[in-house]
Amino acid sequence: MPSKHAQALLSLLFFIALFAFWIGFAHAQSAFDDPGSRVAAGGRGGDVVAVGGNVDAGDVALGSSSQVVMLIRNDSAKPVSSGEISLYPSSNVSASVAQNECSQALLPPDAVCAIALSVKGLQPGRFRIEMLMRHDGRAKLITSTVSGLVDVSADSSRDVINDLETIPSEIAFGSLTASRPLTRSVILRNVTSKPILINSIEIESNERAGYTLKSDCEKLDSGGACIATVTWAPEQRGPATGVLIVNHDGPTGVVSVVLDGSYEPGNAAEVGIFPEAVPGKGLLTASQTGINFGDGIETASSITVSLVNVGDAPVRINKIRLSNEDNGIQISSTGCKVGSLLKPVEACPLTLVWEPVRTGSVLDDVQIVHDGARGILVLPITGTSSGAVNQDSKSIVFNNNDADSILRAIEPISASDVGASVKFRQKKSRSSRGGASNNSLEGYRVTSLAATRAIVSGPGGSRVVFDGQETVIGGVLWEVSVQSSSVQFNDGGQKVLLLFDRSLAPFNDNGTAGGQSAVSSVAEN
Repeated sequence: MPSKHAQALLSLLFFIALFAFWIGFAHAQSAFDDPGSRVAAGGRGGDVVAVGGNVDAGDVALGSSSQVVMLIRNDSAKPVSSGEISLYPSSNVSASVAQNECSQALLPPDAVCAIALSVKGLQPGRFRIEMLMRHDGRAKLITSTVSGLVDVSADSSRDVINDLETIPSEIAFGSLTASRPLTRSVILRNVTSKPILINSIEIESNERAGYTLKSDCEKLDSGGACIATVTWAPEQRGPATGVLIVNHDGPTGVVSVVLDGSYEPGNAAEVGIFPEAVPGKGLLTASQTGINFGDGIETASSITVSLVNVGDAPVRINKIRLSNEDNGIQISSTGCKVGSLLKPVEACPLTLVWEPVRTGSVLDDVQIVHDGARGILVLPITGTSSGAVNQDSKSIVFNNNDADSILRAIEPISASDVGASVKFRQKKSRSSRGGASNNSLEGYRVTSLAATRAIVSGPGGSRVVFDGQETVIGGVLWEVSVQSSSVQFNDGGQKVLLLFDRSLAPFNDNGTAGGQSAVSSVAEN
């Protein structure tokens, strides 16, 4: 049996061990405790703090910016990551985060990172900036204060520091030589900590300076910006100056931007036949810059050119016309027509036929009016004829009952009316020619004419035809009708009219025709 002293000593040791166990249990942490309050064995408690607490930024010159550096230290026992930074400056300064090293990586225990702030002085006086930074430490948030003075230095006291910053402060359009307008933009930015209401934006300049303004700036919050565009289209040669004036409800009330430019147009160059391409419009060109029939033309000649749309939009032909319609040049009805729509890289043929009405040179042009770039294409026409094409030697073809109305309009022709009658017959033949699909009398002409008979000459030779009788010409059986100045050939529904060539008729000394008897004698012989 142990002694009483030994039992007492054992009891004391038991109670000491029990007390120590209870003390350790009391200090054990629950799973519901704040994880940030746990401290590792042998470690220390703490959190993220700002080194130095409040930061003295010193003096900031009015209108200029200064950099202020703040240090952040991790006093906790684990790495910490930083989050969003919010700045709350006083009204006489603007502040922004220039650089944040704390956000680049986790901040280890006992480590320090730096945050750089950019402070711009707007109004004289003391200023204060409150900074809030979020992190994942125990407190989750850290605060710090930056204070200082906005000082008016001797150099900046003469300058007006405005509430609206203009970028740029001056618009220089430079020297303009082309007759095209220029456009520049001006950015208006609120550099204060309060909203600014823009009352008006206008340009003051000479009315012929050519400045116009477009803007929708109305209200700018702190740090907000808007754009105003200025277009310059000068109306006269020489320098053009102006001022863009912005009225607002800030302390200064107004801000201005100087406008400057000089218009020095060059000498006008000769305009080419084909215009330059314009984005979004069609461009009509031709395969030739001009139409030249050549020299020595004495028969009907034709030339075809291609009209090509080389633009990036469709072109519609609105009109095709000749400057002079009395020189024997005609526009073919096939190919390019009024109303034709040419898609990009699409073309159509334009055919011109020249039947000289007199000897000598011809100077004309064909005009194509369209809805593309420039709106009109003019092609010059040149050529020289050595003889005139006699319109009387051509046959006139009628279908159905067209001949009756035309024949009644043809009157006997006297020598004094030869010129006028030829022109009349030209118009009639142009309006009615081409009605038949097969004309076997093409190339024939009346070389002699009497009251009841006539001589018809052509590719098959000459023969005498009689009024009211039938004859075969070109493999077709024709019924002949001899009239006072023409011979009509009928074949069922087709009628062909051959006019007498008046150049073969003899004239007396008085300038009058030798009469029908002279012509009849030729026919009778």
